Amino acid sequence: MCIRDRTQIKNTEGERLLRCIRDGDYVIALAIDGKMLDSVELSEKIERLGVQGQSSIVFVIGGSLGLSDAVLRRADYRLSFSKMTFPHQLMRMVLLEQIYRSYRIMHGEPYHK
Repeated sequence: MCIRDRTQIKNTEGERLLRCIRDGDYVIALAIDGKMLDSVELSEKIERLGVQGQSSIVFVIGGSLGLSDAVLRRADYRLSFSKMTFPHQLMRMVLLEQIYRSYRIMHGEPYHK
């Protein structure tokens, strides 16, 4: 697949993703070049957004080619789980577990380390 085809695929996917994001949403894009946080730091980030009145957080996971430039520009924050690439189906489960863990941390409940 040539670079132009890859760019077109990412742009088409990006347009679909952007249609699902509202103006008031706080967008966290999962990106290899994003900031790496541990579980406590992610919990603090989510809690801070809530305290600031941000009631809608949208996590965006791209396909195997990554996210389009338009989606990355729309993102308020770039989060990285690793420098490695993961299948997006697996990443959804990892992200869900980390969000669950974040809320356990926020409420002072035990969580597996």
